[in-house]
Order: sequence, then C-alpha cells, then structure tokens
Amino acid sequence: VQLQASGGGLVQAGGSLRLSCAASGLTFSTYYMAWFRQAPRKEREFVSAINWRSGITNYADSVKGRFTISRDNAKDTVYLQMNSLKPEDTAVYYCAVRRVTVVGYEYWGQGTLVTVSS
Repeated sequence: VQLQASGGGLVQAGGSLRLSCAASGLTFSTYYMAWFRQAPRKEREFVSAINWRSGITNYADSVKGRFTISRDNAKDTVYLQMNSLKPEDTAVYYCAVRRVTVVGYEYWGQGTLVTVSS
C-alpha cells in the first residue's frame, strides 16, 4: 500500500486548503482512511477518519465544523477540506489507512505541511 498526500501550503488565518491523499495497492474489502497531524514539538494527533465502505466519518473536537473529510472511490483518494483555518492548525498532515479489524493504523503517507499565518 502506498499513500501520497498533497495539497499543503501557506495560508492566512481564516483561509481554506484542501488536502488529498491518493492510495494505491489497497486490496482490503473495507478499511478506514484517516488524517493525522503533528505540530512542532507536539505529539501526532488524530484529525478525522472515514469508513471507506459506509462513508461514516468522525472528527477530533478541535476541527469539528471546520474540516470535512470525503472520499472518491473511483480514484481511491481521500480529501480533507479545511476551512476557517487557525494558526494552531499549523502542522504536518499525514494520511493513513487501517483495516477495520485492526486497531492501529498500518500504512502512512509522507506528510504534507500546512502553515497558517496569523
């Protein structure tokens, strides 16, 4: 499995960005794709996830109402639409995949940097 994240960049507070994560080599019947982020000098944290089959999503409280995760089944791509960005959203964002039967995320992309200026 390979994951290729893209879409990061520099944006002013209040702005928007859309991240993409293209997956290849996925052979699981169902799985979760997720976004995590790691800010400087902080631990990596969960942002959002989507069940690829059902489309059910969940979000960290810190991004609810501002971020939206979605998927394109035909392209094996997951998106993270980020609106009303805040400086505290500055981080490297990673996409990840796990099978529904596994607890931890098994495969990780290389990360894309999002910088929000105040």
